[in-house]
Amino acid sequence: MKNIFDLTDKTILITGAAGLLGRKYTDALTFHGATVIVSDINHKAATKLCQSINKKYGENRAFPEYLDVLDRQSIQDVCDKYEKIDVLINNAAKDTKVEKEGDLDLNARFETMSIDFWRKDMEVGLDGIFLCAQVVINKMLQTGGGNIINIASDLSVIAPDQRIYKKENTEDSKQHVKPATYSVSKWAVRGLTKYLATYFADKNIRTNCLSPAGIYSPELPDAFVDKLTSLIPMGRMASHDEYGGAIVFLCSDASKYMTGANLVIDGGRTIW
Repeated sequence: MKNIFDLTDKTILITGAAGLLGRKYTDALTFHGATVIVSDINHKAATKLCQSINKKYGENRAFPEYLDVLDRQSIQDVCDKYEKIDVLINNAAKDTKVEKEGDLDLNARFETMSIDFWRKDMEVGLDGIFLCAQVVINKMLQTGGGNIINIASDLSVIAPDQRIYKKENTEDSKQHVKPATYSVSKWAVRGLTKYLATYFADKNIRTNCLSPAGIYSPELPDAFVDKLTSLIPMGRMASHDEYGGAIVFLCSDASKYMTGANLVIDGGRTIW
């Protein structure tokens, strides 16, 4: 029996690849034999990541590319450099962070959110996925098919619990919240995933979502971590290296009969 997780001969394009999860995806996919196009708006970071990956797994396994998900020509230029793209992982995203110190952007609150804040968040969170999918799918249609993986969130299934962000002795109008734009864009990503899965079903193009949960970092406030983990049956946040197996599964023949699905890996949070 062949190794159904083997990604040899597959060329995989990851957007936002120099970020925390993007780096882990790149490592896992390269380990399983893939050639990875490491694209990011931060070309320096993408180059540094590729140098590390190629040193670890051999030359010409990872290739750094500048890519702005909101610039169609930028996406097209990357696509044109490669004979084929078997898998697109729409990983680039914008998210507000929970920090220990510093004032938070009150634009994130619905009552005071500016239309510019709304549009900017929706651009990166949804428009960028649309543009990348459209350009890459047109290439896939010429080469016989492919596989689209959109990175969503556990908040594509549930609403944010704003109580976990609340700080004591802070008036409501100055409390940090997860903005509406994050929820709306992630739910929309699920909708787009289902749409593409059916629209291109007869063209040998499948589309799925991966929905990770919050990832632990020592930079997070202890109170926030305690509140969030109390909502998770497994009693902890995710580690940054716990999604590599899922991304390999979605990219490989192990998931070849799977399309239009949302793979939620959240320690059980969405069960409660």
